[in-house]
Amino acid sequence: MSVSPKLEQKTMVTPSNRVVILGALSAIAIATARIYASEGAALVLAARNSERLKGLADDLRARGAVQVETAALDLETASSDAAAHLARWAQQLGGLDHVLVIYGYLGAQDKASNDAGELARILSSNFTSAVAWCEAAAGMMRAQKRGSIVAVSSVAGDRGRQSNYAYGAAKGGLALYMQGLAHSLAAVGARAVAVKPGFVDTPMTDGLKKGGPLWAKPEAIGEAIRRAADRGGPIQYAPGLWRLIMLVIRTVPAFVFHKTKL
Repeated sequence: MSVSPKLEQKTMVTPSNRVVILGALSAIAIATARIYASEGAALVLAARNSERLKGLADDLRARGAVQVETAALDLETASSDAAAHLARWAQQLGGLDHVLVIYGYLGAQDKASNDAGELARILSSNFTSAVAWCEAAAGMMRAQKRGSIVAVSSVAGDRGRQSNYAYGAAKGGLALYMQGLAHSLAAVGARAVAVKPGFVDTPMTDGLKKGGPLWAKPEAIGEAIRRAADRGGPIQYAPGLWRLIMLVIRTVPAFVFHKTKL
């Protein structure tokens, strides 16, 4: 039986649709993966929980993904061997076009101020290990002279606040790193982007009071990540309104800012 050109085009994996998602079980990552699946992408999902990964893989295949591979591993620990993992996944997919770094750890600032282990975890999850993955991915992008790396940062990195300054410092450092990486990769035609969400309604923010116009759904951030992979500058706020909000917050004089309880 012959296959219609329309159907054949729909199921073909294109060079822009081979994607590794690190931290694939977060709400934002799942929303992003579903967008790619609807486009007929080939995906590698990396996270800790093998059973949940299997369930997500089945869901993404049902949504249109032409290939879904899973890797159950601790991304912080595995970052020391990031290049080998990425090379193996690229072989599985027949190439690699986008690496999305969507994992992180909010942590508790009060605990981090008195517990070196908590502080180390916040910094490692949100900066040190994420950078290791991005640098390994950058090596591949330089070699193939194309592709993109997208890392989820946060508006918390735009100005230090007493409630989460360890987390904010790590995310701010990640955004600055991605900005420099974008400059480095531009000469070879590859891209690096830091996506900076504001408040997002996810399990990670369950301890916060939610609701109102400043809160976004994971699906909206997933759309921003998908766009960032293909176009836009090295820093992308999600939603875009946060660029203006953070501009205002950054310009508040310290003697005024220090009177707040943010």
